[in-house]
Amino acid sequence: MSSHSCTPPSSPTLSAPPPLPAPPERGDLHERGGTPARVILLTGPSGSGKTSLAARSGLPVLRLDDFYKEATDPTLPQLPDGGGADWDAPLSWDAVAAVAAIDALCRTGRTDVPVYDIAASARVGASGLDLGGAPLFIAEGVFAADVIAQCRAAGLLADALCLRGRPTTTFRRRLARDLREGRKSAPYLVRRGLRLLRSERSIVARHTALGAHPCAKPEALARISAARAADGAGSAVRS
Repeated sequence: MSSHSCTPPSSPTLSAPPPLPAPPERGDLHERGGTPARVILLTGPSGSGKTSLAARSGLPVLRLDDFYKEATDPTLPQLPDGGGADWDAPLSWDAVAAVAAIDALCRTGRTDVPVYDIAASARVGASGLDLGGAPLFIAEGVFAADVIAQCRAAGLLADALCLRGRPTTTFRRRLARDLREGRKSAPYLVRRGLRLLRSERSIVARHTALGAHPCAKPEALARISAARAADGAGSAVRS
């Protein structure tokens, strides 16, 4: 989803979020026999089809790109050429808040999330997300791989997937989307798209190194279906 200014990712080190909170009392857990819900983390290059695939899954979806920092945040990483904020660096994203939202959804089934305007580089509101009793949900975004370790350590992770395809296809899809939505000027979007085209394979490699399984859409949908089946079977046994 992201369409901010960027240079090819340089794999900066993301500072570890603080420890997740201790599990709440049994009565506060998401209604699933006292067992938390679990998350499927869906990542991949900008324009790889994460948002559309998440919608096709039929599962509740947490949009992780809504956790970008605002343009006024003094902690934003900067481009080395002085061209402004580096929005493709993981530190341009609030991993602590994203992990807290995932944790709340897994343990209570609901949370409040920001609404982020990419064109304005600012949060413009907030909304509530309720799983409606679903024991599984998708959290999708370009930096989802950066919280795999935290979610796995907390016992919240059902799967972690990285969409991959032909870089030229991703380039065309991303450019068409960004032009359609008027996210930036056409020359800017073309320049950015070419930079991401050149770095796409390294982006996928980085996500894979962080623990995401690289796959095309058909395999991703199959793994999501398998996670739903396994989760449903587990719920039936516990009930």
